[in-house]
Order: sequence, then C-alpha cells, then structure tokens
Amino acid sequence: MVLKTFGWSFAITVLGLAVAVIYGGWQAFGIVAILSVLEISLSFDNAVVNAGVLKKMNAFWQKIFLTVGVLIAVFGMRLIFPVVIVAITAKLSPIDAVNLALTDKDRYQHLVTDAHPAIAAFGGMFLLMIFLDFIFEDRDIQWLRWIERPLAKLGKVDMLAVCISLVVLLIASMTVAAHAHQHGGMHADKGQTVLISGVAGLITYMIVGGLSGFFEDRLEEEEEREAEAEEKAKRTGTKVDAVKLAGKAAFFMFLYLEVLDASFSFDGVIGAFAITNDIVLMALGLGIGALYVRSLTVFLVRQGTLDDYVYLEHGAHYAIGALAVLLLVTIQYQINEVITGLVGVILIAWSFWSSVRRNRALAAAEGKDATSDDAAEVSSGV
Repeated sequence: MVLKTFGWSFAITVLGLAVAVIYGGWQAFGIVAILSVLEISLSFDNAVVNAGVLKKMNAFWQKIFLTVGVLIAVFGMRLIFPVVIVAITAKLSPIDAVNLALTDKDRYQHLVTDAHPAIAAFGGMFLLMIFLDFIFEDRDIQWLRWIERPLAKLGKVDMLAVCISLVVLLIASMTVAAHAHQHGGMHADKGQTVLISGVAGLITYMIVGGLSGFFEDRLEEEEEREAEAEEKAKRTGTKVDAVKLAGKAAFFMFLYLEVLDASFSFDGVIGAFAITNDIVLMALGLGIGALYVRSLTVFLVRQGTLDDYVYLEHGAHYAIGALAVLLLVTIQYQINEVITGLVGVILIAWSFWSSVRRNRALAAAEGKDATSDDAAEVSSGV
C-alpha cells in the first residue's frame, strides 16, 4: 500500500536529487533535500484538508490529482508562479523574467520579496475564508467545543465569514501594509496593493468554492435520483444511464484543490528564498515536497484515516487559520519558516492525539457495555 501510493514520490526524489548533483554538486544536493523537507513540513495540513475533499472524488479523479495536479503544483506554482510574479511586479516580459531568474539571482530575489505583500494578502484571504467557513459550520463532531459551539451558532448569520474577512483585510491594509517589508530591510506603504490582492483572493475563493459546492450538491441530488431509478429498473427490467454530472462536480472540486494548493504554497515559495535564490534548485526541492504531499493526501483517503481520527480535519483547519494570520503578519514582519511549519505540525499532532484518546474512550465504553450485557445474561440464566 505504501509503495503503491508513494512509489512515484520515491522515484522522483531519486531523480531530482541526481539532477541536483549534476547541476550543482553535493551542495545543490543538500539544498534540494532541505527544501523538500521544508515543503512537506509546511504543507502537511494541506494534505489533510485535501484528503477531506479528495475522498469525495472517484478513483479516476484521484489519479488526475496525482498526475495533472502534480504537474500544475510543481511547474505551475513552484517554477512558473515566482517568474510570473516578478514579470507582473517588475513590468517585464515572461522571457525577461526567466532570464533574470537564471542570470541575476539576487535581483530576482529582491523583486519576489517586494511582491510578497500582494502574495500574502491573496493567499491569506483565501485561507482565512476556508477556516471561517469550516469553523462557522454546525458539525456533529466537535473538537474544541468551547470554541466551536458558540461559533457554529454565530455561523447562522448570512455572509458572516465574508464580513469578518473583509474587516481583517481592511485592518491589515491600514496596519502591517503601511510598513510592508521590502528587500534590504526597507519598508514601504503597500496598503492599496494589499487591499486589491486580498479582495482578489476573496473573490477567487467565492467563485471556485461556490462552483465546486454547487456541482457537488447537484451530484448528490443526481446520485439519489440514480439510486431510485436503479431500483425502478430492477423491477421493470430497463437500463439506466450513468450520472453524467459527476465529471463536472469532480472537475470543480479538482480546481478547488489546485487553488487551495496554490494558497498553501505561497509560504513555501517565499520561505525557499531564505535557503536559495536559484530557481532550478527551488523547483526541484519544492517539487519533490509537493509530490509527497499529494501522495500523502491519497494515502489518507485510501486508509480512511480521516474517518478513524475524526479530529484531524479540525486540526488542519485550525492550522489553516493560523497560517492565514501569519501570512498577513509577514507583510511587515519576517517570521522564520520553522515557526510557520511548527504551528501547523503542533495543531495537527494535538488533534491526532485527541482523536486517539477519543477512540480509546469509545472502545472502553463499548467494552463496559459488553461486560454489562454478559453479566445480565448470566444473572437471567441465559
């Protein structure tokens, strides 16, 4: 099971590290290895959240997620995205931006640093909306009940998550964005940039999330109709066509996953510049890490881990909320990537341990019930 799920990840790791040695020697090998670990540690919560969405998709779309999705993640977000950001902010053509990334790495790093406020605002708002929509939903299973119960009641207010996100964005544009960190330790007023980018992130979430939710609901309705039609077909001997809407629903959920991955990858891409400004090594290291995150996502789905450890999804969403806040804070202040990664790891580890304790308590309760039933049978002479 492990080899089947992680086989490609292991193979690409060997290939990527070999390319690194050929490209830049053993020093490049070490940099790529560090970047891979960095990406995995920063994106573990991404894998948990992805698994919650991916388990609703069939085997075909899970394969698409591991093939086409990986190409988008590696080449799109880890290679092309930093170049596009530089091209837009520096008003360069894509070719000039690529040439700059390969020939003048220091200048390239400076331009990416200057573009960070826009990146952080977009990703921060997208992730914040994911967290708020989760925390405001009334759920049968609650982890931190003292927080989740009152927030679930507040969630009945229409558009509350959007209102809170806009308030947070407005505060960020007037505070941290007013002294946004730039290269060389300088600061600049990026209030307008942060405001526009944050609104763009919010709109992106509402469009992609709304479409995926809409088609998912339609899919569930069609599946119910299909089940009824199949029952009728058995009685009448007629043939029923398969549900055709599944493709649309799966496509928009796939699109949602890709945008989600893009938002998660912002801190990894920016953090990578603290280790290297070589775009080739960055793409290799982050790409290997991204592949492991995707394999881990599929592993969680196939093992049913989210069903067995019910608080994992909660912990991942709390990590998302923390990452959203940290992204906005990094507009002005530099935060070590170790701290960013540890926040997510601690929250997920805490939720995992809470799930283990819950499972033990349920097992103990079932054992007591079984013992009580046996005692009752003996006393009654059965």
